[in-house]
Amino acid sequence: MTLPSPVDLGAPLPSPTPSPEMLVRLATRRSAPAQALTAPGPDAAQIADILTLAARSPDHGKLFPWRFVVMGPVSRTQVAEKLAAMAVDKGLPPKARGVLAKLTAAPTTVLVISTAAPASKPVWEQELSAGAVCMNLEHAASAFGFASSWITDWYSYDADALPLFGVRGGEKVAGFIHLGTAVEPLLERDRPDVAALTTTLP
Repeated sequence: MTLPSPVDLGAPLPSPTPSPEMLVRLATRRSAPAQALTAPGPDAAQIADILTLAARSPDHGKLFPWRFVVMGPVSRTQVAEKLAAMAVDKGLPPKARGVLAKLTAAPTTVLVISTAAPASKPVWEQELSAGAVCMNLEHAASAFGFASSWITDWYSYDADALPLFGVRGGEKVAGFIHLGTAVEPLLERDRPDVAALTTTLP
């Protein structure tokens, strides 16, 4: 499967049309356990397409306040080993080392980094854009037939751990999006009562 040809800048885009398949995908979307993702995962061309689709997210001001780091098994194993040693040095509980299995299990991980900075648009809006990119990335992966898991763990917020992933000063981890194939069917979980969370104004 390949993406449609890029549309010329300023050219009119197709109008939305009803899509029963998209409705089914949205109605049955479910995150997979990161440690239960296995091969096959997306190849290099598919990852490029997935990131292209992820980048078509709301971005107030066209600031593009995010970037991607694609991590394969080798880089994640190397980082996980350093994180395991760091967890021991910091006296963290055993769970801090246990969660590293989520970092190394899937065939591919895309780290989405929020690069929001004071500019003409509020930082909060820029951070929301990074979150939208994460969600769009998951939908794009699903369209290619892959399951995904969007997570953060302690190393996403640890000042000593972040440089291991190439996160620079002033940047934040929006999410690690693990991609692969679910080893077993995903089960439905509790969902919110949307009506109870909705206010309708005249």
